[in-house]
Amino acid sequence: MVAILTFIVVFGLIVLVHEFGHYFWAKHSGILVRQFSIGMGPKLVSYTKNHTLYTIRLLPLGGYVLMAGAEDDDEELKPGVMVGLKLNAANKVVCIDNSQTDNDASLMPVQIVQADLQKDLFIEGYVAGDDRQLQRFEVDHDATLIDETNTAMQIAPIDVQFNSASLWNRFLTNAAGPFNNLVFGVLLYVVSAFMLGGAPVNRPQLGAIAPNSPAAQAHLQPNDQILAINQHKIATWDQMARTITKYPGQEITLQIKTPHQKVKQVKLTPKKVTNGSQKVGQIGVMQARNAAVGPTLKYGLQSGFQTVGLIFQALKQMVTGGFNLNQLGGPVAIYSETSQVAAMGFKQVVVFIAWLSINLGIMNLLPIPALDGGKLLLNVIEALRQKPISQKTEIAVNLVGVAFLLVLMVAVTWNDITRFFIK
Repeated sequence: MVAILTFIVVFGLIVLVHEFGHYFWAKHSGILVRQFSIGMGPKLVSYTKNHTLYTIRLLPLGGYVLMAGAEDDDEELKPGVMVGLKLNAANKVVCIDNSQTDNDASLMPVQIVQADLQKDLFIEGYVAGDDRQLQRFEVDHDATLIDETNTAMQIAPIDVQFNSASLWNRFLTNAAGPFNNLVFGVLLYVVSAFMLGGAPVNRPQLGAIAPNSPAAQAHLQPNDQILAINQHKIATWDQMARTITKYPGQEITLQIKTPHQKVKQVKLTPKKVTNGSQKVGQIGVMQARNAAVGPTLKYGLQSGFQTVGLIFQALKQMVTGGFNLNQLGGPVAIYSETSQVAAMGFKQVVVFIAWLSINLGIMNLLPIPALDGGKLLLNVIEALRQKPISQKTEIAVNLVGVAFLLVLMVAVTWNDITRFFIK
């Protein structure tokens, strides 16, 4: 149960951070954000502010942003449909009720003949079904449309649609989701560095001692410094760790300098631990850390940027070294890894979220149609051509991308199931 809840929080949080990036820059660019949803599935609660419908939905798995003109955004009023209209003092339509409910007597019933809610902003029809006189009503720029599901959203005149924004603002809106994931991941690495007690010290200085470990049984203490192992001088933590791993189950002699500058000899036997196909030695000590703000901040930032570099390196290896499905992981792999990380404690979950957020951000930047990177590529092509790509071409390219991603997702998911659950 803990693993499932952790998975929901981890996956939901990074998707929500991603979508908030798109939402924020769309708003900044003057694009109408019809809906910002937390969660997926049936709507639980909703609230409208500044022409955006904010919803919380049943399934706590991320969320989505619905931008006017950027999605399948059909608000056409078809001829013959009966709607209820609400007019303001200037006789402009401020609300169009297309929910097919007849509960509000204050609405004027109108049978649609034709309507334009994007360019000319008008509705023509017969009031109360009286076909003897066709009436025309002007529609307010910020009018509300209540659709068949009884969801109220602002209409989307052409000037607030996604494609009406400048190319630069559309580019930034597409890039804002991955950018948010990258920034969020790096910031979480900084937070985790402080949570873990600071920046690791590369001196062979002991930090926390695990209870009942060989180090604890030999009465080693935090801040003790290892000067030598079996009379071989030790200069760094990495050197110390590599040396100890060579002696699983074998007695070794440590030369220790205590915080009081006392030097002594200690004998202990590293515990034999399986690491992959090898047996390695461990004595149960953690690396000492520097809790000062400057070094901790620097370490957190370096960890984030190193993760970015490692992911790009892995992508390069996939391209140059041959593609293998085991190099990819879908929701099943994320769940499996989340359950393992959850058992390690909250601090490790934070590090995992940081890594996953950076991973999602970079993967979304890949120039694959239907991903943000594919949309950015189309923006670049439009800039080079000095004219927009036709809507027909863009839809066709995105459909190819969606088909490719669906096939890849099925293949990756099945591969994950066989890797983690069918052995």
